[in-house]
This record gives sequence, C-alpha cells and structure tokens, in this order.
Amino acid sequence: MSGGEALLRPKLVHRLAEMARRVGVKSSVLSGLFFANHSTIPKNIEKAIRSVDHFSVSTDIFHEAEVPRRNVFKTLETVLSYGSHVSIHIVGRDQDDPYLLEVTEEIQENFGESVPILVNSLSSFGRARDWLKVDGKKQRPLVQAMPCTMAAWPVMSYDGTIVACGNDDAIDHLPKHLYLGHAQKHSWQQISEKTRKSYILRAIRLFGPDYIAQTYSDEKNTCDGYCETCMALSSDATLEKHLQTIMQRNSTHTMEELVLSMHQQGGAESFIRSQGVAKYASLAILGAPT
Repeated sequence: MSGGEALLRPKLVHRLAEMARRVGVKSSVLSGLFFANHSTIPKNIEKAIRSVDHFSVSTDIFHEAEVPRRNVFKTLETVLSYGSHVSIHIVGRDQDDPYLLEVTEEIQENFGESVPILVNSLSSFGRARDWLKVDGKKQRPLVQAMPCTMAAWPVMSYDGTIVACGNDDAIDHLPKHLYLGHAQKHSWQQISEKTRKSYILRAIRLFGPDYIAQTYSDEKNTCDGYCETCMALSSDATLEKHLQTIMQRNSTHTMEELVLSMHQQGGAESFIRSQGVAKYASLAILGAPT
C-alpha cells in the first residue's frame, strides 16, 4: 500500500492487512513518515504498522527538508522494536549522486544488515517532468529488446481502478492496453487472466515497449522515453492485431518461458539491477538468508 500516503487512512490500512492475512496474502505499506516529527508514533498509526507484514519508508534529499533523517531513523528503530520487517527506499539524481553514498553508509552504520535499502534514481515523471529533462534518444541510441517486468504487477488506484503497472501516468491517463478492470466490477481471477493473456502485455513483458513500437507498430514512435513509449502504444489501432499473430506462435511461447526462467534464476538482486540503481542493488537484499 502506497500513495500518496496510505497511513493517512490508518484504519483502512489495518483493515486491508487483516483481510489479506485471512486469505493468505502478505501486505506491506510504504510511508513518507509525515508523523515522524512527533515524539511518538500515534496509536492508530502504530496499530496499522503492526498489522502489515512489511513496513517501508521512503526519503530523499528533498524529503529530508520536511522529515529530518534523524527522525526517519528514530521511527525505524521504534518499528524494529515491534519485531516488524522494515526497509527503506532512497532516491538520488543518478548513481553518482553523493547523497546516495552518504545516506546508504549512514543507514548501515546505524542498522547494520537489519534494514534493506532499495535505491532508485529520479525519473522524468509527474512534477519532475517539468524540470528533469532526459535525452532519451541519446541515452538509448539502439532500440533493442528490453523486457518490462513491471507489466506483471497489477496496481489498484484509490478509486478501485486496476492497471498493469505502478507508473502514476498509467492511472492518470489510463491507456487502454494497461487498463485491467475495476475492483468493484471484476474479480481477481478476471484481472489475473487479463494480465496473463493480453497480447500487448505479454509482448511488453517479452520485448519491451521500444522494440514493439519500432518493430510492430504502424505509427512512428515520437516518444523519447521507455515508459512514454508504452503509454502511447494504445494509439495504434492495428498493433494488437499484429502482436496477436506474433504472440500465438509456438516459438514465442518458448521464448516467453526462457525469459521467465532467466528472471527467476537472476533472483531479487538481478531484478533490482534492472529497475533501480544497479550500483546499489546488493543493499536491497541485506539480511536475506544465504
């Protein structure tokens, strides 16, 4: 559960966590710790945190202006005292951002291997699109297959809308190929089936949006980013028909099985290298059983 800030609705977080546990599903919540500047964690928020299986906090150099690092660490210490599993999400400008080195070293000095650290870099999404400019063409001069594993990760928005990945733009713009359904109207079995069987989603997981746009689309790709290209795929009315032919081939099914096997063999660290800052990927599995 994330947001926004899920812990603004602590009773709902607790209720969802209890519902998940009853059906054998694990739950986690990601928080920006808006409450961390208080001397103690409010009781209703504490109850919500205790109810989930995993508690994550997020911070960055901008966020620390509102919630100082010392208060983040204080809150982590308190939650660890509950016996809870915790982790921390850090964001920097890029892999060479000195902030990342500084904060990850301090986290390890304070918590050793008890707090895994997921490190990401800023992307040109949301408000950052106005000031963080990325030359996508310069960054990726050759279009090659680059599978998107996030297209296997259904996400439910605040209003019950369910999309195929966690990119906020998918919820804001709701491209047809990423829309999976609505929690009020569709069962999990229906959502899962659409995720697994959609020709476009299968192709995105196998080839990635850039390769699809260049190889199979009748429209010229004018987008300069990986996710931007994906958002635009629905604008080509003929694309799904082209992909249906490709994805029904026996050779394609074999390739899908091979790619899935490679992802599984690569494990968590390999996945994080592809989605986060590769330089810091090993920090995300701190404390994991060996």
